[in-house]
Amino acid sequence: MLQTTNFHHALEIANAVLLGSEQSCLQALFNKQPVERLAAGESLFFEGDAAKHLFEVVEGNLRIFRIISDGRRVITGFLQAGDIVGVSLKNHYLYSAEAITDTRVRRLSRKAFEAEVGNSPALRPEVFARLRDEMAAAQNQMVLLSCKNAEERVCSFLLKQLHRDPGHSRSNAIVELPMTRLDIADYLGLTIETVSRMMTKLANKGILVSAGRHCVRIVKYGMLVQLSGDDDEYDGDERGLLAYAGRQRQ
Repeated sequence: MLQTTNFHHALEIANAVLLGSEQSCLQALFNKQPVERLAAGESLFFEGDAAKHLFEVVEGNLRIFRIISDGRRVITGFLQAGDIVGVSLKNHYLYSAEAITDTRVRRLSRKAFEAEVGNSPALRPEVFARLRDEMAAAQNQMVLLSCKNAEERVCSFLLKQLHRDPGHSRSNAIVELPMTRLDIADYLGLTIETVSRMMTKLANKGILVSAGRHCVRIVKYGMLVQLSGDDDEYDGDERGLLAYAGRQRQ
């Protein structure tokens, strides 16, 4: 996603990943395709490979990334079940995709995809709507990386992971973090030490608590929103946010 530590790649990623959790015309294209399995750490494709296929994530998690000229890894997004990856406006992939956990995917040829999009009045609006959403996500990431401090970045990341679950609650919500702290650091443009320090700081404030090796529980949702610097974005989503945050401080 779409979000990068050097965000001059944002527009490329915005055209590369289509998100969605509900069954759709787009996802229905993959239903007849066989399921392929990737072990944790196994690559799905590499940056520069011929872009011959698109993939739907059926189960598990992927990281997408680029390697910049000095050898550093820039993670541009994390994908989960329901996401579609591999759409490219060029003849090659603009990034690499690698399994974080044991993952299952379905593969569809680019030729078949383009034919379906061209012939389906129902499919075209869905594809463009999802690309539009990705452009909005790209703009949000530019703000995060260019204007936000370390604490705001980590809080924004946690909120984004929380809101990817359509059934999430705001009170004692569980956020799953299958990726490593190094992954998060490479995604947010921070060091692993800074990410760990920010997570400890949030825990000390009582905003979150550990809920397992790869999970945290959000205890004070309102304060997390305020610390993210995204009050306006979540204002309509959480009415009475300021009053809620005030109660949490008591």
